[in-house]
Amino acid sequence: MTSTDTSAPASMIDRVAQILDAFNGPASLTVAQVVVQTGVPRSSAHRILEHLVRIRWLYHDEDGSYRLGLGVLELGGLAAHQNQLRRVALPYLHELADMTGMVVHLAVLDGPEVVYLDKIGGSFGIRLPSRIGGRQPAHCTAVGKTLLAFAGEQARRDSLAIAPRGRTSRSITTDHRLRQELSWVKDRGIAFDREEALTGIGCVASPVGPPPNPAAAISICGPVTQVQFERLISPVRMAASQIWSSLASAGGGRPTSAREAYQAEAAR
Repeated sequence: MTSTDTSAPASMIDRVAQILDAFNGPASLTVAQVVVQTGVPRSSAHRILEHLVRIRWLYHDEDGSYRLGLGVLELGGLAAHQNQLRRVALPYLHELADMTGMVVHLAVLDGPEVVYLDKIGGSFGIRLPSRIGGRQPAHCTAVGKTLLAFAGEQARRDSLAIAPRGRTSRSITTDHRLRQELSWVKDRGIAFDREEALTGIGCVASPVGPPPNPAAAISICGPVTQVQFERLISPVRMAASQIWSSLASAGGGRPTSAREAYQAEAAR
């Protein structure tokens, strides 16, 4: 093998590494910005970016820019342990699980699906098939509907396409019905799952971060006969607000805790 033969793969690997290294901040990047930061020729940069999108290492936004994707989470969920969002959210997720006795999820939207970044819960959690790094069609879950409500129409259509019959007999299966549901979710800032992802399970979810681009969503899930949907709205919202405040390093005092919100609702 000639020196030229050995250098070609290394050169391509170096270019991929350069492009991935360019995404070392919170902002998304256009092709032009990637070219400026890396020095990789535009045609090569565009080809590499599109390949990274196909393997879900990058996500291609509707405005044409690129940002880091979530494909790495499928490698056993190891990347989730280094994820800032998960790290910040963890104490609030534990508090929510402890005070309700139910399972709490943290999830993000990846195209038409939700990806679970964390799952907190006791013995009941074992009965739920959700797992860190696992995926579900977004329109079948409370966390998914919370995020789909603020996503583009393509994400909504794609979610229905990957699971047109849903997961249970209660799943939403038509575009018209999903539009109605997401409009309701968007107005209230809360989403319910009444046995739509799994028979016998109910969930209440809230977005983490303000519209129109919430960073994630959290949910409380449990036996549908035990989930008090309206009563759980306040503590779920409060926990989501706390997570966002911590992520944004907001000034001022700590907001009312999710536990206090839950106790206030229980006293009504």
